[in-house]
Amino acid sequence: MLAGRETDTNLVEVRHLTKHFPVYSGLILRKQVGAVRAVDGISFSIKEGTSFGLVGESGCGKTTVAKLLLLLEKITSGSIYFAGIDTEKMSSEQGRAYRRSVQAVFQDPFSSLNPRMRVGTILSEPIRVHQALPEKDIPKRVAELLQIVGLRLDAGRLYPHEFSGGQRQRIAVARALALNPRFIILDEPVSALDVSIRAQILNLLMDIQEKFGLTYLIIAHDLAVVEHVSHAMAVMYLGKIVESAPTEELYANPLHPYTRALLAAVPHPDPGAAEPEFTLSGEVPSPLNPPLGCRFHPRCWQVKPICSEEEPPLREVGHGHQVACHLP
Repeated sequence: MLAGRETDTNLVEVRHLTKHFPVYSGLILRKQVGAVRAVDGISFSIKEGTSFGLVGESGCGKTTVAKLLLLLEKITSGSIYFAGIDTEKMSSEQGRAYRRSVQAVFQDPFSSLNPRMRVGTILSEPIRVHQALPEKDIPKRVAELLQIVGLRLDAGRLYPHEFSGGQRQRIAVARALALNPRFIILDEPVSALDVSIRAQILNLLMDIQEKFGLTYLIIAHDLAVVEHVSHAMAVMYLGKIVESAPTEELYANPLHPYTRALLAAVPHPDPGAAEPEFTLSGEVPSPLNPPLGCRFHPRCWQVKPICSEEEPPLREVGHGHQVACHLP
């Protein structure tokens, strides 16, 4: 059963979000000759206390969305609203509060943790930077964080390299919790871990969400992970959302050919199972020069002439299900 305390209030709203990275030529007289369309006008919302999954192949723009939400990249156009406030119009104090409220857990815990810091220092640093607690209360908070993620209290005296991959990811989760956030972005949180450890970390994240009423954005290419932990999800392809729906609805009734191909690619536990009906062929086109019309049409097995001429809008088909396809 999924964790979370779902409400009718949207904590995060993304409206027509766009991020284009300019491409220049020349060493002296630099001239813009194009733009990489990493994120190209996507919209979605996340209800408070729920998990939202964002899936797709590498290069589709998922991590760029995370960086925009974390204010690590500047928006080209569009808006991000957090608790009803536009992040582009926040005051300096609102910006500090936003950075405390929005935290991240990255894919590789070994590279996201400072190898020269002891774990206790890693966990206490954000508390000191944001002056969230008096100095005398910080050791107690560090011990509480270690206990929440299932690590020994003496782990604070050790360095990241002295832990296993799963333990390091628990440290990363503890650091994300240090400032009592409302929203956590999980960018491929288990893809760098052994299969035997993944379920432990996912269950830990679900337990923490239930305990603290957190809201998650889960970015992954593994649809089995997203199915296990998300309430709703969206499928991205080449900077665009091609399908979105409540998780159960999307898995039961995938409409876009790309979504069906991704689901067919999930490994099946039965070695005697039939070959997948849908398989992807070819390479993902360049976001520097995306195809005209539907961006998926060069790889689609049911392509029609209209697919290369007209871009399909993301339209509602019922039950909160949206799809961008001329022939769903």
